[in-house]
Amino acid sequence: MTATAASRGEARGTTTTGWTGWAIFAATMLILAGIFDLAYGLVAVIGPNSAYFVAATGDLFLFDVAGWGWWHLISGASLLVVGFSLLAGATWARVVAIILVGLNALGQLTLLPVQPWWSLIILAVDILVIYALTVHGRELSHER
Repeated sequence: MTATAASRGEARGTTTTGWTGWAIFAATMLILAGIFDLAYGLVAVIGPNSAYFVAATGDLFLFDVAGWGWWHLISGASLLVVGFSLLAGATWARVVAIILVGLNALGQLTLLPVQPWWSLIILAVDILVIYALTVHGRELSHER
């Protein structure tokens, strides 16, 4: 075995390729989503306690701002923890991240009639993150 093969990790059967960037992209997107969720949650919890009604194509949606804010605070904190854990190489974080992103994608499907363009953009990012974590997430793991 050559010195370059050993430096790439082939001695242990763990090669790191250029596709590791996909997994880093996924972790970065989770951290950014966590920061935005925390900001949304703080604004909703600190702001006035009220409810908003939104009508879209014959449907009526009721949003409780305080409940929405607490949900985003909890979601944002968990996304931050999972994102930083992914960068640290924790294997459990891949599974939790895929579950959280899948739940986010389902939530975006429910908001599709209200905010179609934003929901489609977030769905596309969710699909990329799930792809990155399922196909290339193992390359971030230090627990092989």
